[in-house]
Amino acid sequence: MSTAYHEDFFTWTQEQAAYLRQGRFDLLDLEHLAEEVIDMGKSEQRELASRLAVIITHLLKLQIQIQRTPTNEKSWRRSIVEQRRAVTRHLRENPGLKNPLQSQSALETAWVDGLSVALRETGLDPDLFPEDNPYSLEQLLDSNF
Repeated sequence: MSTAYHEDFFTWTQEQAAYLRQGRFDLLDLEHLAEEVIDMGKSEQRELASRLAVIITHLLKLQIQIQRTPTNEKSWRRSIVEQRRAVTRHLRENPGLKNPLQSQSALETAWVDGLSVALRETGLDPDLFPEDNPYSLEQLLDSNF
């Protein structure tokens, strides 16, 4: 007897994996498996958007926050370098995220999140910040930008 998806998710995942390995396709919970596979893809897109948001936050701080310490600036620049590396690796491992529809969606989410964090952390007047995202994906990943 199969474990119900909503009762014990972990056991359900182990059973589904075993059924797949055994070729017992008749026992698979196809509806929930399909949902989980879709969620796995969404997770990869969320990771991309999250890392891009960090880059955007720190670029905005560097460009707009005049009062900053050398330590803060160094930290933001270091974070941008680290996140650029991570995004490049993530895109290499998930080339489907380079699809214009996928990357644009991640970039839109990243802009909203990155701007929100920059506004909150700087406490500056929102009018000092761009209304629309001024950054392309290429710029966000360009080490010379």
